[in-house]
Amino acid sequence: MKDIKTKTYNMKALKYFLSTLLVVSFIWSCEEDEFGSTDFVNNIEAPVNVAASVSVTQDNTGLVTITPSSSGAVSYTIDFGDNSDSIEGIIAGNSAEHNYAEGTYQAIITAVGINGLTTSVVQEITVSFNAPENLVVTIENDAAITKQVNVTAIADYATSYEVYFGESADETPVEFGTEETVSYQYEEAGTYTITVIAMSAAIETLEYSEEFLVTEILQPVVAVATPTSLAANVISVFSDEYTDPDPIDYYPDWGQSTTYTQIEVEGNNIIQYGDLTYQGINFDTAAIDASEMEFIHVDIWTADDNFDAKISPISSGPFEAAYDLELNANEWTSFDIPISYFTEANASLDFSNIIQFKFDGVDSGTGSIFVDNLYFYKQPSLVLADLTGTWKMSSEAGSLGVGPSVGDISWWNCDESCITERLCYYDDSYVFNEDGSFQNILDSETWVEGWQGGSDSCGTPVAPHDGSASATYIYDETAGTVTINGTGAYIGLAKATNTGELTDVADTPAFIIYNISFIDTNTISVYVEAGSGVFWQYKLVRI
Repeated sequence: MKDIKTKTYNMKALKYFLSTLLVVSFIWSCEEDEFGSTDFVNNIEAPVNVAASVSVTQDNTGLVTITPSSSGAVSYTIDFGDNSDSIEGIIAGNSAEHNYAEGTYQAIITAVGINGLTTSVVQEITVSFNAPENLVVTIENDAAITKQVNVTAIADYATSYEVYFGESADETPVEFGTEETVSYQYEEAGTYTITVIAMSAAIETLEYSEEFLVTEILQPVVAVATPTSLAANVISVFSDEYTDPDPIDYYPDWGQSTTYTQIEVEGNNIIQYGDLTYQGINFDTAAIDASEMEFIHVDIWTADDNFDAKISPISSGPFEAAYDLELNANEWTSFDIPISYFTEANASLDFSNIIQFKFDGVDSGTGSIFVDNLYFYKQPSLVLADLTGTWKMSSEAGSLGVGPSVGDISWWNCDESCITERLCYYDDSYVFNEDGSFQNILDSETWVEGWQGGSDSCGTPVAPHDGSASATYIYDETAGTVTINGTGAYIGLAKATNTGELTDVADTPAFIIYNISFIDTNTISVYVEAGSGVFWQYKLVRI
């Protein structure tokens, strides 16, 4: 190895070292079996987004600093591409320095994951003692983010660039590479001097400056998410997804100075109320009976910082109550407001005879809003929790998994290839009979794990988890639990019990309590905490 040294940034290196140590400690503390806590490590993908930042000293020495980065790597190997020795074991967050002769090199950056899987990319490194030439800089306003500019640059002989965005006199330049895009968001729109400096291994640099107009996006460029409430549970005031009242006036003359227009974004109609003081929506000849509804939904977008609004439903009388809409500039903010909020604020407000809505600007006249999906809705009726019948694991990725909390299966989950490999498991049935008896029907094969004496593959079911148990079940709908009584009877995985994960069939408990909830009448979500903080989770479908 020659002309190589590793720079160590102590705090950052310590952070990555401790993170790695914690993960390794966690792995060694877990059981090793196919569905168990250690095998999820084998399912961790190789590192992704592998890249490297490259900087060359401007002193004609050819000294290059390479800082690799990625998602999921614990260390890196760098082949410098000049027939010198590679350097291995670069801890994430560290850099390597190398002296190159003048020329262009194809360095190979290899990211190493915690399970040994690797990903390599080629990083071209040009070391030239010629000053940069033919600098081309592209500066553009971002199409989606207000007051943000994106800068790219390319020049002959250049290895890196610095950009000054011109917003402050003492700013620190941002360094970036050839064909890399660097972005910056300004506090205010306006004209700024943006300066880009191209650098090579030579002492001389090449500079470009431009007076650039930074613009502000004054309306949404993406539509808000499509509502998912069933039409049968909705009474709409304004939404492309539902039927609005007819007739309805979205700009009645109430003496306001607010402006009104409708725009279309991604095929979706949106109301714009400009310079909002106050503004009504009137449908008094098509009054709405929302007495059975539970919520008011509305989506609001504004480009104005420190600007909020109020919304008031109005019934005949008139009677009204206002709700404060705290808005986030340059993004859609969605609100689901309980109707009980308004009736508690004004008991005279009659939701069986709603005739108008009103919006107020806060502060009045200092901003504009865009409105979409204004409607009343109620939650769907509760699913009839009839557990009786035959169920199987859902044949979809993620229907079986384990993680540190309910809804989190990041430690391990069965993906599509896993499901294909375990078809003998996914055809197992769980039968809840009307007489309170319970059966595991496994047919001639199921997935048999090592702790059962199997080889983590399809095989003959092993007692007592072979469907031979004389079992019953108790479903407590209020508590959201189902208790499976009978040694060897189970839902999902035989090993996951209330006291932990089984390692010996001799320790099989006489019963297991599962938490259960209905997603719909034919789909249930089941989980069991198999020891502290270990949640095995299953999704089953009725057949």
